[in-house]
Amino acid sequence: MGETRSNFLTRAVEWLRAGYPAGVPRQDYVALLGLLRRKLTEDEVRKIARDLAGVSQRTADPITTEDIEGMINGAVLQDASPEDVVRVSAHLAAGGWPLADPPTE
Repeated sequence: MGETRSNFLTRAVEWLRAGYPAGVPRQDYVALLGLLRRKLTEDEVRKIARDLAGVSQRTADPITTEDIEGMINGAVLQDASPEDVVRVSAHLAAGGWPLADPPTE
């Protein structure tokens, strides 16, 4: 993975933490991971999800890395409602998620 891409992933986690300062609530993971899959590789989504799982422990309904892996491996990521996508997109925008495609190198 190139340095630019690695920096992008580090910044992506920072944007997500800014958009979700108290941690990502369980009900947002389906839409969040689905949105991330549109721009990132499977390995990149897994890395970000692992990073976020640690932050999630502060929420009322924490999510584990195993929970996230189950979502990634299952068809559940296809089940995000339009309302979920809009809500999660607003959190991403609030955290500074770039609207342009991430760097490929």
